[in-house]
Amino acid sequence: MWDYDHLFKKIEELVMHHSPSGVEAEINQFLMQQFAALGVEVWCDRADNIIAKIQGLDSTGAIAITAHKDEIGAIVKTVGDNGRVEVRKLGGAYPWVYGEGVVDLLGDNTTISGILSFGSRHVSHESPQKVQQEDTPVKWEDAWIETKCSTDELEAAGIRPGTRMVIGKHRKRPIRLNDYIASYTLDNKASVAILLELAEKVKQPAVDVYLVASAKEEVGAIGALFFTQNQRLDALIALEICPLSSEYPIEDGKSPVLLFQDGYGIYDETLNGQLRQCAKQLDMPIQLATLSGFGSDASIAMKFGHVARGACLAFPTQNTHGYEIAHLGAIGNCIDLLQVFCETKFD
Repeated sequence: MWDYDHLFKKIEELVMHHSPSGVEAEINQFLMQQFAALGVEVWCDRADNIIAKIQGLDSTGAIAITAHKDEIGAIVKTVGDNGRVEVRKLGGAYPWVYGEGVVDLLGDNTTISGILSFGSRHVSHESPQKVQQEDTPVKWEDAWIETKCSTDELEAAGIRPGTRMVIGKHRKRPIRLNDYIASYTLDNKASVAILLELAEKVKQPAVDVYLVASAKEEVGAIGALFFTQNQRLDALIALEICPLSSEYPIEDGKSPVLLFQDGYGIYDETLNGQLRQCAKQLDMPIQLATLSGFGSDASIAMKFGHVARGACLAFPTQNTHGYEIAHLGAIGNCIDLLQVFCETKFD
């Protein structure tokens, strides 16, 4: 039985470190410190991946477990007059999911908080906001960030085209719903927490294990593609969220999900069979699914021929790419399953 308080606190720490795709220094520093404190070899590669290595009993083989550390958000398009900043999506972010409220602009010199704004509601059809109330959802083109800063102040902070926007720390801290955690960016900070737990628990894996907090996954699995192109691997397992939706036969709760296909292709049957064997050894129920509007480090790396065998292990999640909700037991079960997998010698 997992200590849910411990898991919650670990995920909370990760969530509170910003990491929009391509601007991941804040989470990088934290992860380097965490892995180093656990006594594992750790480094940051040229693609901004944070990689921890656990030497195996047989170093002629190697596997990788990835969890992307970047989060979705927005990217500045223009810095206008009167402190208004226009942004466009970065990854699968939608303004109506965030709603009006505090966002952080990660300037080169200073972080500036502003308000994601859609305009006033007490209007008639003479105002463009009326359409958003009655007919169409808000798009990034209809929204702006109100900073109440002068142009000079924004420039001094290093706010420019290309600056990243993320949900503000002012409203980012997770909450507990009994045995569940609710938060922005569980995709994929909860999976990074799994990597940290594995770094502590896995002592003598059968083969070399690389725990990879991958960069820029939300914009094309860029970090994982670089890593898998440069590191020979026998298998790669991606850790992910699994969307709860009526179109998929997935139930909420403590049972992890193993994917067999997603929008980028099929996963490896042999590797999935080995993971199912480990789940059976633990007497752990595991759910099986194919997803459509989805991709992972593993499926994308397989599609480009970087790895021969890939799998994706996930935990059921509500409101994916929004204010996500997941059972802490499912996250804990992913840790237990992967620990057994790493320590098992397969024929």
